[in-house]
Amino acid sequence: MNAIETTNLTKYYGKARGIIDVNLKVEEGQLYGFIGPNGAGKSTTIRTLLSLIKKTGGSASIFGLDCETEKVEILKQVGYLPSEVSYYDNMKAIDLLNYSASFYGKDCSEKIKTLSDALEVDLSRNIEDMSLGNRKKVGIVQGLLHSPRLIMLDEPTSGLDPLMQKTFFELIRNENKNGATVLFSSHILSEVQRLCDRVAIIKEGRIIKEQSINGLREEAYKKVSMTLREGTTPDLGGIEGLSDLKISGQAVDFIFRGDLNMLIGRVSKHQLMNLEISEPDLEEIFMHYYQ
Repeated sequence: MNAIETTNLTKYYGKARGIIDVNLKVEEGQLYGFIGPNGAGKSTTIRTLLSLIKKTGGSASIFGLDCETEKVEILKQVGYLPSEVSYYDNMKAIDLLNYSASFYGKDCSEKIKTLSDALEVDLSRNIEDMSLGNRKKVGIVQGLLHSPRLIMLDEPTSGLDPLMQKTFFELIRNENKNGATVLFSSHILSEVQRLCDRVAIIKEGRIIKEQSINGLREEAYKKVSMTLREGTTPDLGGIEGLSDLKISGQAVDFIFRGDLNMLIGRVSKHQLMNLEISEPDLEEIFMHYYQ
């Protein structure tokens, strides 16, 4: 069974674009990345899946249940962390978490303690006295306290320091090992690379790429760096598959996708001091999709 499945899921805000014909299939048990720049439609997709906003068209289901007509049953099985968390100020963290736990009809006290200890959350403090980072940590505990089958994370690491981010990723991996499916939304590819095994890239409301993380690395993209002899002018015009060209003095760098034999034939016509062809990092591959 797919944990998440959408068919041509569409949302307009009046005449403004939200998401258009989004097709996703997230298998149960996957660590699935959902990546794109701010405003691409990541949060709109998640909020539509949770029926926090009403879709304009298409269909969406979670564990085979319709996201609109069966949302009450769905919400019992989902843990959600929005990109920005906001709470009633005049509450202690422990009171908020106990209140949240009461909706699930089971004792979550042990899980609350385990998560709050790992994240170093002072449950006795009033939420209004907490920093942004500590509020985010309370949100993480709230999203995981009932051991959900599906965890939906929207820009979850904002506000967390690097050490706490490491702890957070360990917690999510542990939830996944215990059977939870994870949808991880971010605009930072390195975060998705760190956690996920598959990724969808969204641009201007549309899915433009869906692939395994390993597949992104293994595509025929190469990073080329060469140093020319003094006084030599690079001649790379008309080469198909060349992008992100940077020239600084005698140093030339670019990303290439295509026939390496053809490229080397062109490059070898230069007076070379050095030539290096290597695998680009995922951030460089990711930027290619937004050119």
